Formats: sequence, C-alpha cells, structure tokens
Amino acid sequence: MQNRSSLPPPPPPVELRSWPSREAMLADRAVVLRELVRMHVGPGRLGVLMMWAGLTALGWLLVGSGLVIVEQAADFLGGIAGIVSLLLGAGALIPAVVLSALYVARDREVRTLLAQWGALDRDPERDRELRLPGVSLVWLLLSFVLAAGGLALCVIGPASARPGDDTYGMVALMMGLGMVAWLTGLIGAVKASAHRRWVLRVLTAPAPAPLTPADGRSASSEPPPPGSGTPSRSSGR
Repeated sequence: MQNRSSLPPPPPPVELRSWPSREAMLADRAVVLRELVRMHVGPGRLGVLMMWAGLTALGWLLVGSGLVIVEQAADFLGGIAGIVSLLLGAGALIPAVVLSALYVARDREVRTLLAQWGALDRDPERDRELRLPGVSLVWLLLSFVLAAGGLALCVIGPASARPGDDTYGMVALMMGLGMVAWLTGLIGAVKASAHRRWVLRVLTAPAPAPLTPADGRSASSEPPPPGSGTPSRSSGR
C-alpha cells in the first residue's frame, strides 16, 4: 500500500468517488481497514508501546537514582555522579515522553480513519477478520496487569517508606516507575476498548443508506417524482 510509517488517506468525498462498482469499493475498503487495524492493535503496535514504556522507565530510573545519589553523597565526586545520572536520565526520559505523546496522537488519527472507512458500507465476510477478539483480549489483560501493578507501586512506595531509612529520592523513584506502568496500562486499555467499540458501532451496525454522488443524500431521501404521491380522490359521481 504505502510507506509503513504513513497513514492511508481518508475516503474521497461522495462527489469524487469513482469506484466502478460496489464490489470494487468494498475491496478497497477491506484493504485499508486491514492496514488500519494492524496500525491500531497489531502486535507491532504493542511492541512499540512497550519499547517507549521501557525507555521512559529507564529514564526515570536514572533520574531517581541520581536523586538518591545526590541525597546520600558524602563528597564532591558523589554529587557529580548523581548529576551525571540525572542528565542521562533526562536524555532518555524527555524523548521517550515526546514519542509516547506522538504515539497517542497517531492512534487518534487511526481511529478517525477507521470510523470514516468503516462507515462507507458493510461487508460481513471481510469484516469478520477485522474483529480480532483475541488480540483485544491480550491488549486488555496486559494493560490491566500493568495498570494494577503501577497503581500498587504508587501506593506501596510512599506507604512503606520509613523516616530516616528511605530517602525522598527512593520514594520518587518508586512512584515514578509505578506511574509509567499505570499510564502504559491506561493507554493499552483505551486502545482495546476503542477497538471493541469500533467493532460494535461500525462492523456490526446496520449498513448506511447508499449515497447519491450528486448531492450526498441517501436514495431514500430523494423526493418522489411528480404524480407518484398519494392519488387524488375522484370526484365520484
């Protein structure tokens, strides 16, 4: 189709559609939807999300470690080591956060295209392979585990801290890692639920009324031709 990093275009406006037949339109629709579903909940997207989450966690681990080293530093060299760890962590954390934000924004564009292409028509045979209930379940379960583990870490970290033994940097380190896991799980859960909603609202909903290329109105909304309305009463004498 296209470059793997680019998105398919939206469907053309009604007045510019030039498919020779409904079957040709359904074939193009199936190809585009298959590619969009892969871009949304495919295994590759799960791997990309885990990669950005891992890079974010690594960055925060270095930042938190730097805070702990600075707090516990007994000499100048210890302070320098903490600052170096902070800088390395920021160098990994900032790009990871930016790329994660771009990841979420791209998903929103993909969902918009899925709704637009899916609304063209219905094709039960081809649409069946787009539902992917098993893939959605994997996304949902993995997201639940990450979100639950991250939330527990955010709560347990501060609650189990002992004054005098645990530093503020250690508490911040644990809470930051928990927040990364929780946000990653939240993103995954949103993707899984969005895919399920799309399946229910688009793939299994009644087919839309066919549109006329001239003005975009459904065929059922065309006014009746003259003389085809309710027959007039006869004078009946």
